[in-house]
Amino acid sequence: QVRLVESGGGLVQAGGSLRLSCAASGLTFSSYAMGWFRQAPGKERDFVARISWSGAYTYYTNSVKGRFTISRDNAKNTVYLQMNSLKPDDTAIYYCAAHTSRLGSRNWDEYAYWGQGTQVTASL
Repeated sequence: QVRLVESGGGLVQAGGSLRLSCAASGLTFSSYAMGWFRQAPGKERDFVARISWSGAYTYYTNSVKGRFTISRDNAKNTVYLQMNSLKPDDTAIYYCAAHTSRLGSRNWDEYAYWGQGTQVTASL
């Protein structure tokens, strides 16, 4: 059984930082690209970042470039999202997801497995 479990969300003041983690089990983690998505109340699920199976390639949505960093540790079956300079617009539930290709995609409906999400709130 595949499980993705996010952690590290919380409430932070605007300008602050959080580090999200996503621990995977039940799959050959190093064979999957991984992505982070977010969904704010009343809005669609949006792409945030993705990382290739080896970690060599990373991609970000424009609004988080220079502030967020995605990384992975295949020995620990974990993907991370370091979020700096958080803004109120970053407030959302953040989800990690596993893609069966080695590069992944920015399209959420192409991902095979999902975590339950973790709430991130950046307040003024």
